[in-house]
Amino acid sequence: VLVGDSTVASQSGWGDAFAKLLTPSVECQNMGRGGRSSKSYRAEGHWKHVLAAKATWVLIQFGHNDQPGKGPERETDAKTTFRENLARYVSEARTAGAKPVLVTSLTRRTFNEQGKIQPDLLADYAEATRAVAAEQRVPLLDLNARSIEQMNQLGPEAAKAFDPKTKDPTKPDKTHLSAKGAEETAKLVANEIRKQVPELAKLLKP
Repeated sequence: VLVGDSTVASQSGWGDAFAKLLTPSVECQNMGRGGRSSKSYRAEGHWKHVLAAKATWVLIQFGHNDQPGKGPERETDAKTTFRENLARYVSEARTAGAKPVLVTSLTRRTFNEQGKIQPDLLADYAEATRAVAAEQRVPLLDLNARSIEQMNQLGPEAAKAFDPKTKDPTKPDKTHLSAKGAEETAKLVANEIRKQVPELAKLLKP
């Protein structure tokens, strides 16, 4: 089961493209939901459906909607409440018999004048995710670091292929993913799994 916000969810994130990289014997449920944070995903009852699914593996990625400015129903503090939420997800997944894997937030494709990714608040949430993974001894897929590397390599012009179509071309979407962006990001997730979670890598197509 995939858990997270719109950068994981069907139509807007990497989740469905990732499911296609798994062997045919694997059932992958994308339970990513747009606009959700580590706080609101639980509060709205989505997490209980994840536990009810009795998955073998649960991949968890939050951060985008946990940031300041998202409103009290969603906001968390990277150093305190966000970490507590992730640790609780890990603990409850394990109690339900699932193997949790934490995933750091996909980068926003905002470049500086030098053509490199502009650091933003997501870095704090990515760092918090790394810290919880270390504390809870749970596998970590560092999608934040890998996606920043990927964007810095591509540069601002080539990175536009990752942007989904918007109603207003003057306001590009630098957070969500086009079909190509989803495919390329899913490959990053799969490569991280091969490096960090050999047991889960057995479920990937060769």
